[in-house]
Amino acid sequence: MADAIRKLVRRLGPRKVSTDQALVALYAREPSGLQGRAWAVVFPESEDDVRVIARTAYETDTPIYPQGSATSLSGNAVPENGIVVSFERMNRILEVNIIDGNVVVEPGVRLDDLNTVLEREGYMFPVDPASSAVATVGGAINNGAGGLRGAKYGTMREWVLGVNIVLADSEGTLLRLGCRTVKCRQGYDLTRLIVGSEGTLGLVTRAILRIAPLPEDTVYALAFFPGLDSLMGAFTALRRSRINPFMLEFMDSKTVEYASRHLDLPYTPKGDMLLVGIEVNREAAQRVLKDLENLLADHGAERIITAHGVEEARRKHLFTVRKNLFAGQAGLTLDRAGPGRRIRVMIEDIVVPPSRVPEAVKRIRELESKYGLTVFLGGHIGDGNLHPAVGIVEGVDDPQVVEEWFKDVMRIAVQLGGTVSAEHGIGLLKKEGLRYDLESRGSLKALSLMAEIKRVFDPKGLLNPGKLV
Repeated sequence: MADAIRKLVRRLGPRKVSTDQALVALYAREPSGLQGRAWAVVFPESEDDVRVIARTAYETDTPIYPQGSATSLSGNAVPENGIVVSFERMNRILEVNIIDGNVVVEPGVRLDDLNTVLEREGYMFPVDPASSAVATVGGAINNGAGGLRGAKYGTMREWVLGVNIVLADSEGTLLRLGCRTVKCRQGYDLTRLIVGSEGTLGLVTRAILRIAPLPEDTVYALAFFPGLDSLMGAFTALRRSRINPFMLEFMDSKTVEYASRHLDLPYTPKGDMLLVGIEVNREAAQRVLKDLENLLADHGAERIITAHGVEEARRKHLFTVRKNLFAGQAGLTLDRAGPGRRIRVMIEDIVVPPSRVPEAVKRIRELESKYGLTVFLGGHIGDGNLHPAVGIVEGVDDPQVVEEWFKDVMRIAVQLGGTVSAEHGIGLLKKEGLRYDLESRGSLKALSLMAEIKRVFDPKGLLNPGKLV
């Protein structure tokens, strides 16, 4: 440890290396409450700095834990000894090219900051995790992030054209992977391999991202249904109507009740909630909005709030309950904990075919009764991605019971034709689930292939060790 830190301070300067344990502790945890430990935090400011870090780590056999803003929820940003490499100072937007439809950015650029710049040009980067105000490009690449627009725009794998990565080898080798063009054949697709690799293969130092035009106009509807069957009827009708919403969000009635406590809303949220957003041309906005309202009413929605444009939707608080899902989960767990007790929020991230969502919800609620837990349930119904969650109070709740619930939820996803992680990654918490998933498909050998790929990229196993594989 001492040798590695001395070399890093000498080679980078003391301003870029901190061993202050109070500061280090802040970089060693995730919002879920998972806490790790590290020797130091290093703050590179250039690709050359990253190469120095990688080379030094290789010389001294020091584990490296890359980090954007640590908003991950599967343990993939939690260190276990070694050094945290925070990319927060590598936060420049290097190029915006509207004609080519891409941007070149450093990994520490925050997604909302990128979109603030792009909006001036009438463009956007469409991947929008709930933590987009602080989530960084590098973290989103490593995690394969998704978000509220996933129903139409998918995840990071659709939007990353190329990456620069630094390898943890004797040279700190810099690789420039991918292209600045949509069509790009360079043998094996190593760019796609990096997306979702959770920092286990290389340190991302630059990215070429596709961008999309901002929609001409948008319409929104927030609807509350008396039961999940009627909500799914509306969802099915939407899909059959050939409307392609960019946003289709869901929360069940119990979670709506929990998440809306203490919120100052101009409406009373009650029932199973569906939030719909549709991109339209300006002339069609009122017609589509009326058609959407009629469709929701025809399928039993008891309350519908509509909005023309994102600003009206914000004024009417259409997004507020959905955006408060994690905060509501954590807040209610804190209330239950009382002063002085630590909490964790275990958030699942399963995905099933959208047609199987009702069955998934039913079976998750059955687990609630089986384990005697309070389960919060919401997610991205448009792509079948559900986020059931349970709060744990230290010294009160049995974490082993919650871990068994967590595993059972993953099993449900696989049994219904889905998988154990949609956008949060594998990290520490889902390694057993990944094994179950692959074994269920008769593809367990994929794990050994992943391990071999890891060894080729990272021969000493220094990059985010213990994660994913």
